[in-house]
Amino acid sequence: MDDPQSGSRGTDMDLNIQPLSILTSQLTGLIASLIALTPNLIAAVLLILLIWAASHFFGRLMKLVFRRSHMRPSLTVALTKLIRIGIWTFGLLIAATLIFPNLTPTKLLTGLGIGSIAVGLAFKDIFENFLAGFLILIRKPMRIGDDIECESISGQVEAINIRDTFIRKRSGELVLVPNSFLYKNPLKVLTDRHLRRISLVVGVAYGEDVDRAREVISNAVEDLKTRDKSKAPDVFAREFNSSSIDFLVRWWTNSTPSSEHRSRDEAVSAIKIALDSAGIEIPFPYRTLTFKEPLPVWDMAAGEDGEERKQDQKTASSSDE
Repeated sequence: MDDPQSGSRGTDMDLNIQPLSILTSQLTGLIASLIALTPNLIAAVLLILLIWAASHFFGRLMKLVFRRSHMRPSLTVALTKLIRIGIWTFGLLIAATLIFPNLTPTKLLTGLGIGSIAVGLAFKDIFENFLAGFLILIRKPMRIGDDIECESISGQVEAINIRDTFIRKRSGELVLVPNSFLYKNPLKVLTDRHLRRISLVVGVAYGEDVDRAREVISNAVEDLKTRDKSKAPDVFAREFNSSSIDFLVRWWTNSTPSSEHRSRDEAVSAIKIALDSAGIEIPFPYRTLTFKEPLPVWDMAAGEDGEERKQDQKTASSSDE
């Protein structure tokens, strides 16, 4: 007769041995697969080394080509990075097909397309600034060192990168502005040219001679040291204001903000001195107050006597009644 205890021990031994055999077979299969893929892995590693060499070589070559074309240094760096990224992407796709033979280029491109859409949606703002940076570098609307104004931001451009632009404010702070902000909004480049025209409004009293006032102002502006002598200044009688006749005064000076402030300061001082010397009034604003009913007038010089006369008048009028 069979021993029931021996049968139970045999079952336990089978349960203990079966997982070990499964693990052993799995490891054996994995090692065999790795050995079979060894030539492909070696080929992929060699291909990656070749990609690295090609990326380095073409990167240096493109830098030399772009420098000879007098391209912006920032744009040169950006284009070089794009070329290297393209080489690495193409090479890694080929390496993936070598390591995984069942992975066809069609499947890779399909997965890459779906993945790029997902990445693009997730990093929309980053790619938007990236593209705006390229367009700014290609169009060259501003140069390093230019003074610009865009919405509430103003200052000097210190660096233009692919994602953002470094702007040093006139108060000394450094502002990193996203390129999409500069590309979407109106941008004023103050130093695009060497010279810039400055405007100033000067008012004279209505009782003054307009032609004489224009001549005095024009002579004062002519003698400005900060004015560009190659362009004549303009002085035009512009409008009848509430308390003055306004003249529009325009002249040309250096385009930097500091030069503008110095020239404007000199012009205001020179015009004020010239008008005062000519006896021409620069009026204060006049205000006329109108009351519905007449106001009682009290003679302050009369003092208490005036008050007594008012009381006598009231007494006389009451006695007459």
